[in-house]
Amino acid sequence: MRHYLTVNNALKPLVSFKKKPHISEANYCLSTEPVKNMRKYYRIVFPLFVVGLILSTACKKEPSKPSSIGPIAKIGLYEYSDSIYKRVYIAVSKVGTQTVNYGLVFDTGSAGMTIDAANILPASMITSTGLTVPGDSVNVNGITVTNQQGLISFGNAQGETQEFGNLAYAPITIGDANGSVTTRRIPIFLYYKIYNVATGKNDSTHTQDVFGVGPGISAANSAIMSPLSYFNPTNGAINGFKLALFNNSEFSTGTPTYVGGLLTIGLVPDDISSSSPFVMHPLNYNSQGGYSPDILSTVTYSGKSVSAYVLFDTGTPAINIIANSAATSNSIILPTNTTVTLTTGAGFTYTYKTGSSNYITQVSKPSYTNDPRTIFSIDFFSDNEFLTDYRDHAIGLKNN
Repeated sequence: MRHYLTVNNALKPLVSFKKKPHISEANYCLSTEPVKNMRKYYRIVFPLFVVGLILSTACKKEPSKPSSIGPIAKIGLYEYSDSIYKRVYIAVSKVGTQTVNYGLVFDTGSAGMTIDAANILPASMITSTGLTVPGDSVNVNGITVTNQQGLISFGNAQGETQEFGNLAYAPITIGDANGSVTTRRIPIFLYYKIYNVATGKNDSTHTQDVFGVGPGISAANSAIMSPLSYFNPTNGAINGFKLALFNNSEFSTGTPTYVGGLLTIGLVPDDISSSSPFVMHPLNYNSQGGYSPDILSTVTYSGKSVSAYVLFDTGTPAINIIANSAATSNSIILPTNTTVTLTTGAGFTYTYKTGSSNYITQVSKPSYTNDPRTIFSIDFFSDNEFLTDYRDHAIGLKNN
């Protein structure tokens, strides 16, 4: 999700999802009216499983023999859809020593893991005004909760959600009985309150849990980064991750569908070599956000050409947003069958046609959204493979 973006969640067993009642499906139908709410909320809970560890085998650490080097792990993700909205969730089955059963939005558009403190910390520690932390920090359930408070805002000027919480440290078990791997002790954001600016009310627990895998740092605390960036490969693998194509036929309604092998943790030299089919894009660094996932590109549509910094965002569930300061209206949906072409500065090209249920595309003025970036939503990941190289600070894109 883009950095100011609204996410969702927690996992509910392959049974049903609770949708936020204040978001109207009508806001997303095709029309020339602006689409204000870009995020959809779901609450899901996976059943508890006995967690198994699946690690890839590795041979000698010899850069000259990349075929002997394997990734750290391969993990499946859960695909879900509701009307035009699609989500991909990653299971988290343990935080510290606390066994949990939550699914977090897998989000390339933000950095860092955020999770509700409810059912992770004792209820006595959670108040409406903050987490109770005596002194500098307290250790509970294998989780070190610090007194360093933070705020994360997701969304844009037309729809914002705020999380209030604290910096914490804990090992995290990613995955479930289908396959899992455990991190070392890493920084995360434990929130105690979710405030919806549009409604003026707090959202319910575990409706904003996010697994942000972007290359930057969290807005809540500069210590927080992608959970996947903290792995230290010892088998010659490279610190990073790769996504296989999301399968549109697996985006099921009613219950999430487990799709094995979508996430590869750890890259091999062939992934990023000069002969790799991935087009690599070096990332820019800034002192406030770290390495930016936004890639300088040109976007063309309806005879117009726009220079854009593009965010490829699994956390945006339905609508591509082209930022154009010269647009004739604040926000408008492009007609169905409009051809849109993206060309990055590194030479990656992607063309699609807008539709009524997939590839919906909106053109908005940055002054209206308060976000200057162009956002390519989850639909992009059904057509193109994606990788992030944390070691060399680059994003790779591959056509399929």
